[in-house]
Amino acid sequence: MTMKQAIHFGGGNIGRGFIGELLVRSGYEVTFVDVADALVDEINARRSYDIEVVGDTPKKIHVEHVKAINSNKDLEALLDAFVTADIVTTAIGPNILKFIAPNIAKGIARRLEKTDAPLNIIACENMVGGSTVLKNFVYEHLADDIKEKAAHCIGFPDAAVDRIVPIQHNEDPLLVKVEPFCEWDVDRTGVVGAEPQIEGLTWVDNLEAYIERKLFSVNTGHASIAYMAYLKGIEDIASAMQDEEIVAFVRRVWAETSELLIEKYGFDRETHAEYIRTAESRFKNPHLSDAVTRVARGPKRKLGAKDRLVSPANQLVARGKKPEALATVIAAALHFDYAEDPEAVEVQTYLKEHGFEKALTHFTEIPAGSELFKFVTEKNAALKK
Repeated sequence: MTMKQAIHFGGGNIGRGFIGELLVRSGYEVTFVDVADALVDEINARRSYDIEVVGDTPKKIHVEHVKAINSNKDLEALLDAFVTADIVTTAIGPNILKFIAPNIAKGIARRLEKTDAPLNIIACENMVGGSTVLKNFVYEHLADDIKEKAAHCIGFPDAAVDRIVPIQHNEDPLLVKVEPFCEWDVDRTGVVGAEPQIEGLTWVDNLEAYIERKLFSVNTGHASIAYMAYLKGIEDIASAMQDEEIVAFVRRVWAETSELLIEKYGFDRETHAEYIRTAESRFKNPHLSDAVTRVARGPKRKLGAKDRLVSPANQLVARGKKPEALATVIAAALHFDYAEDPEAVEVQTYLKEHGFEKALTHFTEIPAGSELFKFVTEKNAALKK
């Protein structure tokens, strides 16, 4: 039986430990595209690698039917692979999408010379609307006649992905350690042709609901634990999850975001409660424990109006609710003063020069004197005590 063909940009830990493995499991031969010579050579020498699932029930997964292309050295092989590909995916980091766009554009042009069979390109990045962002970059490099053809047979459905792959240094350069949990939701409204059937991938009608569920549960929870743990001098997340005060606090945060998500999107209450319990157990997994300073880093971004702390708090206030736990985290994030994080240094410099209230408005866009502004300033006074 001929295997289906997948191209996956990014041979790193997420690529091998998450997306690549699900594609192989679903009957695809996966061609990893990367620019790291040693990685490409190792994959091609072995045509396989191992994954270790770490947690209460550890297991090893052996992944075969893989090969690799170095896009810097063998562009022709990559363009030819586009002609026969059944799906294209990425896991390279949001900032790298613009750099792979020219080669994807060339691959699409080569494919459309030979076939108009549908092809879906899915960016599996930790960002909102990754595939749409990638499409816009790709279209900058396509001729007008190719754009017209591509509109009918090349899809860029957006996706939400979630799996913790800890920072690791393994003797085997291809071994990847991952957590048991993974989630891959893709917007079916962006698909061209039939939906590819991939084990572990869920096609959804309202991707925004799943993006916000992950952002306001996993990311909000993770950040809340980190900022509160930092104030207590706790160094890693698993240790923080041994602290009863912090666990009780993050559960209050989750109670607030859960009310918002259930009310806004109609998630089943018990199913959502199970999702939160899973998130808590993920953070307690000692094999996945991350440094508090790493999870808390980038406070300027995390305090953004559309991000994990301020957005749910604003939405709750608009619904007549009091997001007291979230207000506490927002205040705590403004006190994250880790000297090796440039964003933290920038926030602290501004705070020292202008005071807490001005810093609050400056970094969060929460209007001075608003209800949420008052909640956060009250919680800040309590934190200082």
